[in-house]
Amino acid sequence: MRFLKSSILFLLFLGCPAGCHASAIEGKITAQQAKDNIGRTVTVCGKVASANYATRSRKQPTFLNLDEPFPRHIFTTVIWGNDRAKFGQPEVELLNKRICVTGLIEEYKGKPEMILRDRDQLKQQ
Repeated sequence: MRFLKSSILFLLFLGCPAGCHASAIEGKITAQQAKDNIGRTVTVCGKVASANYATRSRKQPTFLNLDEPFPRHIFTTVIWGNDRAKFGQPEVELLNKRICVTGLIEEYKGKPEMILRDRDQLKQQ
């Protein structure tokens, strides 16, 4: 039984993706760690370095880039226009603020992103 427990712990350790740190195991990661967690549902925390409400784009997305501004962005959250009313004016209210967002990390054009649909996915620190 003891051998079985040790083996399971060892396999769990090996299964941790590259760049996995204690914070990722606890469920919170940095914007920099997001690229190593694509396909996982986690909480990503960072400072809103740039924000844009693209009123003339299809679906009117709002983009919040954590830790690095566009075009050097390393992690982006997207709020589609049909969900925007739930968030107020995040591009104004959250710029230069620390936030945490929770959801599924997906990849878009080689960069990690998270789509926010509900206000409870976003917490200001």
